[in-house]
Amino acid sequence: MWATNLWLTDRFSETTRVRTELRLALYTGNIISELQRTSVVPLLLARDPGLTNALESLDYSKTSATLISAKQDVAAASIRLLDASGRTVASTNRHLIGTSYSTAPFFVEGLRSRETIFTATARETGGTEFNYSRALVADGRVVGVIVVEAELSKFERAWAGISDAVAVTDSEGRIILTTEPKWRGLTMSEALARRDAPTAIQRALQATADWANEAPDAYLRGQAVMRTETRIPFRGWRMTAFTSYESVRERVNAVLALEIMGFAIFLALAFYWLSRRARVQSARYRRESAELRALNARLSREIAERERVQKDLAVAEQTLAQSSKLAALGEMSAAVSHELNQPLAAMKTYLAGARLLLQRNRSEEALSSFQRIDDLIDRMGAITRQLKSYARKGGEAFEPVDLRAAISSALAMMEPQLKARTVRITRTMTREPVMVLADRIRLEQVIINLLRNALDATKTVADPQIELILAAGETAVLSVRDNGPGLSDLEKLFEPFWTTKKPGEGTGLGLAISSSIVSDFGGRLTAHNAEGGGAVFEMQLPLLSEAKLKTAPDGAEAAE
Repeated sequence: MWATNLWLTDRFSETTRVRTELRLALYTGNIISELQRTSVVPLLLARDPGLTNALESLDYSKTSATLISAKQDVAAASIRLLDASGRTVASTNRHLIGTSYSTAPFFVEGLRSRETIFTATARETGGTEFNYSRALVADGRVVGVIVVEAELSKFERAWAGISDAVAVTDSEGRIILTTEPKWRGLTMSEALARRDAPTAIQRALQATADWANEAPDAYLRGQAVMRTETRIPFRGWRMTAFTSYESVRERVNAVLALEIMGFAIFLALAFYWLSRRARVQSARYRRESAELRALNARLSREIAERERVQKDLAVAEQTLAQSSKLAALGEMSAAVSHELNQPLAAMKTYLAGARLLLQRNRSEEALSSFQRIDDLIDRMGAITRQLKSYARKGGEAFEPVDLRAAISSALAMMEPQLKARTVRITRTMTREPVMVLADRIRLEQVIINLLRNALDATKTVADPQIELILAAGETAVLSVRDNGPGLSDLEKLFEPFWTTKKPGEGTGLGLAISSSIVSDFGGRLTAHNAEGGGAVFEMQLPLLSEAKLKTAPDGAEAAE
């Protein structure tokens, strides 16, 4: 029993100390959380134009109501608005209106600094007042000070029902929060010294009660207590808790009593434990059986629900497939109209030129125009074929293509439109061929779409310019840059049927089709606004390596 008493006393004392340290950590976190939450309120209220206008206009009819509403929202102890002279012009406590705080630290410090100031001042009625204050500035001058009091007294009331005694001291060692009212404003040594002198009987009883304990850290209300101290990470504050040894002694005595009675009741406890175990197992089996039955019923309901959902899903898939077919049909008809407008316009121009040439007996030049019209007809056929391949999301007629030749061919196709307007076109090309694996017709279609968009973008520009830059590094990059007004909505730029042109001038499919074609080639089509104005479209395509170029199918030699 003697060894058990020593061992349990040490163990329970350490356990009590650890629990007290954990409790102090919790209390410290609560205080820091409350102070941090309250510290933000003056900054928010200082930026409230209503309070600043009230100080400037001297109209405080609604100011107190505003502060009362803010107090309820942030759960502060009180909020006061002081004018530049330190007089309270609005407060959550209407009895304080008119009170002057011209010498109060929170007012004086608030006027000197443009930051939020924390002050802890003793109340005349007892206790400590914790305030955050901040100056209100209008047109560069201070018009008042907002003072928000942190509600820390609620922690004292909460601590009183849990621990024997708790005290918080500031950086000077003065007690500012405590569960013992007579300790406020004293140092810890002064507070512990304020106790009644024990009588001889009390000293004898105390010695008898503490016979098995270690030397106490202090005495509180005539009882030996354990002192635990921790640091609060705020302005050098510290928190001290005094825990009674009573709980330790009671627990040790209880264990000793159980140790004495343990051998006498061991068999009874063993029989009771065995019977209780059997009853618990039986109850658990019954409970598990009921849960399994409920689970089976729920699974049956879920299976029936899943079957119904699968039937509904099949009907929905059929409906969605039909809708997709109709949407694809509409998109294809719009795409055909959009892509054939360019060759048709060129054919119309060539026919008009051929008519004039025939009237002037220049038949050889007219035959050249007819040859171009024939080329355009072939191209229209190729466009309809590529639109079919676009509907199938990709093509297989890929061949090595020199991007320089594709750009030249696209410019030749755009020659009628380019001659109709005065546009400066600048080409920057590499000396070496830039070979990519692509469908030549579709690649030229992308370049024509980019050129046509650049022409449309420079219609309202006094000096229209279009720049084509071809570079080859890790990838082949073609940049088409104009000096137009730029792009307004980059996120919707490549969406089908989205266009910034007037009704009848465009369908919004050009960039969507071009982006899909470049993706089929394994590349990427992007757009952004240039720093000096205008839009830039960049087409990046994988370069065709020399090994792949040698093993390319028929058509590679022609591309060379």
